Amino acid sequence: MITIDQFKQVEMAVGMVMTAVNQEGSEKLIKLTVDLGEENPRTIYTAVRPFGYTPEDFINKKFIFVTNLEPKKIMDDYSQGMIMAVDGPDNRPVFLLPAADVAIGARVR
Repeated sequence: MITIDQFKQVEMAVGMVMTAVNQEGSEKLIKLTVDLGEENPRTIYTAVRPFGYTPEDFINKKFIFVTNLEPKKIMDDYSQGMIMAVDGPDNRPVFLLPAADVAIGARVR
C-alpha cells in the first residue's frame, strides 16, 4: 500500500506521439517522440513489438504518459517517461487513451 501523498508524486500527462520507429538492434522496442506540451518533445521507448504493435499504431495519436520518472538508459539513448497501459487479453498491453478533446499536456489527476 502507498499513501495518497506518495501517489500524488506520480505525474501523468496527455501526450501526442509525433514520430514512432522500430528501434534498430531491438526486436521489442518502438522509439516514440512525444509532445507533452513542453518546450522540447521527449523520447519514450515502449517494448510492445512482441505483442504485434507497430509504429503506425502510435503516430499522431494521444496517450497518457508518466512524466516524472528518472530517465532510463535504453541502448544508446534515454527513455524520458512511460506510456500507460493495462493488461488486456493474453497480457497484451491496451493503452490508456484520453478523450479526443483533451489538450496535449493536460495533467492526469
